Amino acid sequence: MKVLVADNMSEKGIDIFRGAKGITVDVNTGLKPEELIKIIGEYDGVAIRSATKITADIIAAAKKLKVVGRAGIGVDNVDIAEASKKGIVVMNTPGGNTITTAEHSIAMMLSLSRNIPQATASMREGKWEKKKFIGKEVFNKTLGIIGLGNIGRIVASRGIGLKMRVIASDPFISQEAVDKLGVELVSNDEIFKQSDFITVHTPKTEETTSLLCRKAFKKMKKGVFIINCARGGIVNEEDLLWAIEEGIVAGAALDVYVKEPPEPSPLLNNEKVILTPHLGASTEEAQVNVAVLVAEQIVDYLLKGVVRNAINMPSVSPEDLTVLKPYIELSEVMGSFISQLGLPGLKEIEIEYRGEISTMDVRPLKVAVLKGIFDPILEEGANYVNAPIIADERGIKVVESKSEKVEGFTSLLGLKAKTNEGDITISGTIFGSDNPRIVKLDSFDLEAVPDGNMLVIKNLDKPGVVGGVGGVLGEAGINIARMHLGRDKEGGNALIIISVDQDVPPDVMKTLTDLPNMVTIKQVKL
Repeated sequence: MKVLVADNMSEKGIDIFRGAKGITVDVNTGLKPEELIKIIGEYDGVAIRSATKITADIIAAAKKLKVVGRAGIGVDNVDIAEASKKGIVVMNTPGGNTITTAEHSIAMMLSLSRNIPQATASMREGKWEKKKFIGKEVFNKTLGIIGLGNIGRIVASRGIGLKMRVIASDPFISQEAVDKLGVELVSNDEIFKQSDFITVHTPKTEETTSLLCRKAFKKMKKGVFIINCARGGIVNEEDLLWAIEEGIVAGAALDVYVKEPPEPSPLLNNEKVILTPHLGASTEEAQVNVAVLVAEQIVDYLLKGVVRNAINMPSVSPEDLTVLKPYIELSEVMGSFISQLGLPGLKEIEIEYRGEISTMDVRPLKVAVLKGIFDPILEEGANYVNAPIIADERGIKVVESKSEKVEGFTSLLGLKAKTNEGDITISGTIFGSDNPRIVKLDSFDLEAVPDGNMLVIKNLDKPGVVGGVGGVLGEAGINIARMHLGRDKEGGNALIIISVDQDVPPDVMKTLTDLPNMVTIKQVKL
């Protein structure tokens, strides 16, 4: 497999590609979009930083591309929606520069509080302006943090170390986690009202774009300081200038901008604003860390199927994959099995996790179920990236439930597909460490090995059906590998699942369908 390194990256990361058996790497940086389009079709993976843009046009030309790895956190330069539709995994390295970005935020806060850059510039002009640059202590001041992700939590711990009162807002963190940090969880409005310093650490989304705007500034304490080392546009630049001129904001420190590099503006020329050229992740240690991490992640995905730090599909660590892999395979097989039985007018899929499996991270199992369902019925197929998108585009509802209670099995995975013509249900489990079994289909209990070519026969529970099926297959020279039988009651409805060594041709299927007491017969290929 071939990997392209399209942006400047630490040699330690590139060495990981070079040392991976089965991977060849090309380092080709500074490519123009039209140049990248010409060559991207050769590559299975591409590693980038912030310079290269992976646009829809480039993705359209990427015939073999399986993974885009961003050495850093932000993936604004990747068209994630188009990549997902094409089944391309997009990864970043959120842990590689968390400390350095958090430290930069603290450095910016301290620089603001003591006017360090302005005083430095004054000294270089030969001035001695002690009174002009009187600062403020951070001790006992209130630090408001918007976003308690990895970086936000580190900023919080550093703020506590500086003996500051730290308050924070984050809709996706538990009270227990906040208590462990020693932080007070509040609303954004309370952060605006109470904080002496406000720092943002959220991704840029529709909800967070212009989060700090004129309306927010009007709620803030007079003399507040603003720090943004997250994403340009979270702080509205025009409204920030207004707030400084109105005397609401005493100073601001910006490392990120709506447009990078930013165009000259009154905000950037304001002496109360400290500016750095997106240096949050720019330390020697961080550059090595993110290069090594992205290389390891791309190699692990291409060679082992291990997914870490993926933006558009659930991540699975090597340790979790060892436990989850049999269940991922079972989930996909079960989805494919019921899909091939026929799902006319599929409306809803219910997935039930019972027993030990309910305590695991089951997100990869959901994706595997959806891939299994859609792959046999779509000409373009489905994969672990685009299967959830397909379900959403088709308006198919996916419902999940968990229960630690289960009888007879350590773990049990159940699916119910609701269609215009009724429901289909299937349950499966793992025997031993990696032996998948289907243990129930609709109302029939059984123990079937889901593998290879299978005939799923529903019939009336009458004598001679099994013999008739065996006779037809024998005459056609088709060997039976396994046979599993079930029935709802004596003389009622019965189920036969037969594994055969080869594909059953249409004429043989027709002969089987015409046998006495047949209800339905489907061929499933796993």
